[in-house]
Amino acid sequence: MIPVKVLAVRCLSGASPALARELGANNNEPCLGMLTTDCDDATYIALDEATKAAAVRVCFAQSFYAGAANATTPNAGEVIGVLAGPTPEQVKAAMQAALAALENLGFEDVGVPCLAHTVSSCGSFLAAEAGVSQGSALAYLIAPPLESMYALDSALKAAEVKLCKLYAPPTQTNFGGALLTGSQSACAAAAAAFREAVAQVARQPVIRR
Repeated sequence: MIPVKVLAVRCLSGASPALARELGANNNEPCLGMLTTDCDDATYIALDEATKAAAVRVCFAQSFYAGAANATTPNAGEVIGVLAGPTPEQVKAAMQAALAALENLGFEDVGVPCLAHTVSSCGSFLAAEAGVSQGSALAYLIAPPLESMYALDSALKAAEVKLCKLYAPPTQTNFGGALLTGSQSACAAAAAAFREAVAQVARQPVIRR
């Protein structure tokens, strides 16, 4: 596992209404929690965990161009996420949940970086992203461009899963992937097939026939 580095965290107990509104917060969400890390997809999964831990929403989440290796400043990294909630206590509890989740999330090195993660029960953020009901299982699959598309075919054939959202390459961080849904076991099987197919390309990038 390639660990995720948390770069900066701040909470605003009473954000400027104009700023909160522009970041997507509602009128009853005056409190904001912000973080940056060096891994966008792991952070999106962690932000989703935050929505299950407290009464908060992910009001703003954005990847940065070209990835963490090309970050413009030391604390910029690859992504910014913003949580919005009604009280400072809710936002702080949600942020702690996100930070705790990040301790166990990250890309794997299978010859190239690969994320093949099963979300057993998604929260409000990933449910909206995938267009599924909260509590649905998801396979969150990300890899470099060719590897991701090749491996996605294997994932879709490995189990009874549905393609919810395609991250066609190049994404802002120059990767690709998808969100799939199905039963928890089906999502796990799809993730395993994705991981193996990515590793296969990494082992032998060019096949001449």
